[in-house]
Amino acid sequence: MRLIRNIALFSIVTTLFACSGLRNTDKNTVELAETIVKVTTSEGEIYIQLSDKAPKHKANFIKLAKEGFYDSLLFHRVMKGFMIQGGDPWSKNSKAGTPLGNGGPDYTIPALFDTTLYHRKGALAAARQPDGINPEKESSGSQFYIVQGKVYTESEIMLMEKGMKRRIPGFKFTQTQITDYTTVGGTPFLDQLYTVYGQVIKGMETVDKIANIPVNKRSRPKVNLRMKMEVLQLTAKEKAKLLDE
Repeated sequence: MRLIRNIALFSIVTTLFACSGLRNTDKNTVELAETIVKVTTSEGEIYIQLSDKAPKHKANFIKLAKEGFYDSLLFHRVMKGFMIQGGDPWSKNSKAGTPLGNGGPDYTIPALFDTTLYHRKGALAAARQPDGINPEKESSGSQFYIVQGKVYTESEIMLMEKGMKRRIPGFKFTQTQITDYTTVGGTPFLDQLYTVYGQVIKGMETVDKIANIPVNKRSRPKVNLRMKMEVLQLTAKEKAKLLDE
């Protein structure tokens, strides 16, 4: 790649532009592009913006999506008023009714907890193994869930906070979290326990449709609900247009 000095310099500059998500819009303007993942299902489309505050989770999700890892996998666990879960590679060719949820690549991702990344409605978060075998709360390498959740009263949130402190010393909901959980809704009891790394920006009606699909006793949908992912790099103008459509 670096045969001569000029080629090396050109390669470095090109790489910097690619890694930072910069896009040339004309000869004089360079615009920062945002990473959006489009999830297509039979029930509609979901657009998710990934957070720069969770770089390892973001990079991993993008890598798998670009490789086609998620294509044809199922939303294998659906719980109305809670969340929809997918990303188990064993789901691609599984027989109807087969228990799912233990598949994934041979690695995990270190947990990352940030009070600005929380389980409001539409949050994208990483599934993981339970504390008993995963005390560090490391994230699955591929399995994820999207929060549907519900709206809580402020008194319910305060009572929940009190209970959470027994498990997480010093735990406290921020005012922003309280406002969101009492207006938009979510699953506040998962905060600081599972890593959040994205947010649905369009397509919550699709999440709601999926959450209402009939399921069996193991919360697996009775019909196979497959997904396909596409990674988009959108400028602010393109993102605004998408949200207005």
